[in-house]
Amino acid sequence: MPTTTRRARRRDTPPPRTGGSETEVLRGFLDYLRTSIAAKVDGAPEPEVRTAMVPSGTNLLGLLNHLTFVERATFLGAKITNWPATFRAAPEDAVADVVARYRETIEQANAVLDGCTELAATLPRPDGKPGPSVRWALTHLIEETGRHAGHADILRELIDGSTGR
Repeated sequence: MPTTTRRARRRDTPPPRTGGSETEVLRGFLDYLRTSIAAKVDGAPEPEVRTAMVPSGTNLLGLLNHLTFVERATFLGAKITNWPATFRAAPEDAVADVVARYRETIEQANAVLDGCTELAATLPRPDGKPGPSVRWALTHLIEETGRHAGHADILRELIDGSTGR
């Protein structure tokens, strides 16, 4: 009779236990996903972290670079003119640089969110025009970050077998 080996137990971080308000739930889940994807990229080996692992050209470091731009555009009002280019980190950027830039952008985005008390309010924009509602922005970032965190899970496992959140 063939023997089976048990796979190593995954060490997943469970979903967050957040407060009862809609804002606390949305921000809690967004922060959970942000932490998950940053952890997937942090410490990933070169050059594999930049290597396209699927025919579309997607790579692990490019996903985090892209999410940095999404955070900047959504919460900080940055104008991005070439979205496809955001999926590639600069060759001179070390993994730690891209992770640090993502975390710094999150801090800036959270500072903006801290000043928003109503989910229906619009996010401030540098040009003075109204941005999207806080509710829409949080929901969009949860969707976008969750989608790319799933991609990152697969890419990291292909790189070095690392699994879990």
